[in-house]
Amino acid sequence: MHGAPVVPRRLPSLAALRAFEAAARHLSAKRAAQELSVSATAISHQVRQLEESLGVALFVRKPRQLLLTREGSLLLPVLTEALDNMAAVVTRLRAPTTRQAVTLSTTPAVAMRWLLPWVCVLRDQHPTLDLSIHATHEPVSLDGVTTDMAIRYGSGEWPALVAEKLFDNVFVPVCSPALGLRDPAGLARVPLIHFAPRNAQSVPAGWSEWLKLLRAESGEAFPAALAQMDSNAGLAFSDETHAIAAVLAGQGVALMSQALVADELASGRLVQPFGPEMAADAFYLVYPRQRADDPHILAVRTWVMWLRDRYRSGEPLQCSEQYL
Repeated sequence: MHGAPVVPRRLPSLAALRAFEAAARHLSAKRAAQELSVSATAISHQVRQLEESLGVALFVRKPRQLLLTREGSLLLPVLTEALDNMAAVVTRLRAPTTRQAVTLSTTPAVAMRWLLPWVCVLRDQHPTLDLSIHATHEPVSLDGVTTDMAIRYGSGEWPALVAEKLFDNVFVPVCSPALGLRDPAGLARVPLIHFAPRNAQSVPAGWSEWLKLLRAESGEAFPAALAQMDSNAGLAFSDETHAIAAVLAGQGVALMSQALVADELASGRLVQPFGPEMAADAFYLVYPRQRADDPHILAVRTWVMWLRDRYRSGEPLQCSEQYL
């Protein structure tokens, strides 16, 4: 019995797509050429061919500057994710059979601030296990090809997945003590810092939601200075780690996950000048139920849970000397 006819994919050349993705990511044909080891002329030629193939302009070209058009902005994140996934699978196929690889997906901030400082501990215990960390704000398929495991925020209820709670996700206003903020009314005189990831389906918390909570808790005591304040004004970053860096630099006040800035709050580099605290979805370690006994999944799971327990207890972490 014959199935439905296969419709061939109508795609431009891979070389042209790679050239555009690199040029769009760098907003520079010269830097894209350096990355791909070709000439800037070749990059420009490939991008022109792609634009002709699609029938749309992907760049606004200015002297010594490239800007993405609306169409280019739509194409870039899709291409970047596709090329990253292809590269990850190719890397896995090329890996020596004596080594094992596990890909763990999580948000960029959790990856940088919670996991990366202590990858050395996992390496100490499992020297032949290669951990690949996939940083994204979007849920990805835990199919063993794209990723194997993930740290996600949510309800903890995902069909066919084991979900183990790591930490609560409580958002609080934080800023440099140099700003001298003492009460919510002071928000009217300092820039608000926003975390707004591109193409994300959801954001854990925002200033407009926090102000609604403040109004509900304050009642008639709600600061008059905030009544006409634009909760969308200020500085916006698509990467949460950049938003944290801006807060540390005294550029404004941000609504941050308490767990991700715990070290800065403990050291006094950041302060939580006032409340209220706003609860959001907790973070969970998740992996396919049918792979719960996979020794490589278990190795990463043990490391993540050990890390969680040490953070909860405040016990100092230490890697072996060869990684310090």
